[in-house]
Amino acid sequence: MRFIIAILGLSLLGATAAQAEMKLTSKDLTPGETMANAQVFNGFGCSGGNISPHLSWSGAPADTKSFAIMAYDPDAPTGSGWWHWTVFNLAANVTELASGASGDKKLPARAVEGRTDFGASGYGGACPPEGHGPHRYQFTVHALSLDKLPLDGKVPAAMVGFFVRANSLDQATIEVEYER
Repeated sequence: MRFIIAILGLSLLGATAAQAEMKLTSKDLTPGETMANAQVFNGFGCSGGNISPHLSWSGAPADTKSFAIMAYDPDAPTGSGWWHWTVFNLAANVTELASGASGDKKLPARAVEGRTDFGASGYGGACPPEGHGPHRYQFTVHALSLDKLPLDGKVPAAMVGFFVRANSLDQATIEVEYER
């Protein structure tokens, strides 16, 4: 029993140390600040640009085989949050997505966007219920141990999340807020 706990402890310590190295930055998102209208949804009573944000990452583990990006609102009044974007099967040499990569279909070759809670594949910006207070939007890039996830663009974000978390070597997050 002590041996198993020791192995788990070493594994957790290694994950914590590795996480300190990976970084995610953006020209469109400032951590802790309000999301710009360009990244807000256009629909459901919101009138934003619905433009996927610029994201750039560095410091991934050397054995990274691909990347996945997930955007999530844990404050949505659904009981399970709200998935705004999933992009996976980004090649290991990809370390940046331009603003509008989703909407303009400028994602790198082989990248796949999963279905969001809006019911479609592609980026869906912030659009919390009016008067519900500030919501947090977490944009996370995961370094993965697999070259490709065995999924297509029709899968829901929860399924993407299951495969991403099961194969994540490291991750980095930017969190912004938005309310209306």
